[in-house]
Amino acid sequence: MAEDDEDEEEGPPGLPPGTPFYMTPAGAAALREELRKLWEEERPKVVEVVSWAAGLGDRSENADYQYGKRRLRQIDGRVRFLRKRLERVQVVDPAAQARRDQVFFGATVTYARASDDAEVTITIVGVDEADSAQGRISWVAPVARALLGAKVGDTRKLRTPAGAEEIEVVDIAYPPA
Repeated sequence: MAEDDEDEEEGPPGLPPGTPFYMTPAGAAALREELRKLWEEERPKVVEVVSWAAGLGDRSENADYQYGKRRLRQIDGRVRFLRKRLERVQVVDPAAQARRDQVFFGATVTYARASDDAEVTITIVGVDEADSAQGRISWVAPVARALLGAKVGDTRKLRTPAGAEEIEVVDIAYPPA
């Protein structure tokens, strides 16, 4: 079984198997676009190169052929992963959130750390959309799990490697409906 297949069966990290893969509409669209590009654009080009290189004869020392075959395996593995993920994805549109006074999937949350009063703003997104450099954290991340369900003014305990830390919700925002 391939590594990607194993990840797919286990579900999101820290959660039981079969847990859904929540994503924003933009995240699901990005995965669909990646799949389209791989299948319709990149893979046909690589197949063409491999076919050309195979026609040159000795494949054992043919770098174009060997690289092309390796790249095809990578593309095919990623395509399988994307197809499986997209079959199980549950798109959640944060703009449609009715209860905007609480932290749910898709919320942009500003919280203050009690230890130094620093304010941090994050957006809670799907596992495949997370990008900490852009403040986009997975809904299964410890800080997101601590914040889910909170309202402005609520304090929550966040367990970190350095110990428990108090955080207070300062603001909650959702995209316009």
